[in-house]
Amino acid sequence: MTYNRSERVAEEIRKEIATMLFGEVHDPRIGFVTITKVALSKDLRQAKIYFSMIGTEEEKEKTMQGLESASGYMRREIGKRLKLRYFPEITFKFDDSLEYAQNIEKILKEIKSDKI
Repeated sequence: MTYNRSERVAEEIRKEIATMLFGEVHDPRIGFVTITKVALSKDLRQAKIYFSMIGTEEEKEKTMQGLESASGYMRREIGKRLKLRYFPEITFKFDDSLEYAQNIEKILKEIKSDKI
């Protein structure tokens, strides 16, 4: 299996963002988030960072605001740490696949309990 450069850099960005959120970014709006995926353009100039979290819609919105507020710092740090020629523009997107999977599991359990 071969990976192109943007996929390798995307994985490194994911690791660095997770590290920053764990120990360096101290915005109280940012709750416990998991960085699920980074989609990086082939020219390495645009990075969509997908995150998931469990919480209310209000908590998710506050977390999104906190992440957007910290994006400038994260962008500079990624450029320095990964020694990239261009610092990618960062946008955060909520990844609802975890909630979707939980909803499907709940429906399947309901169907199974109805058959018993």
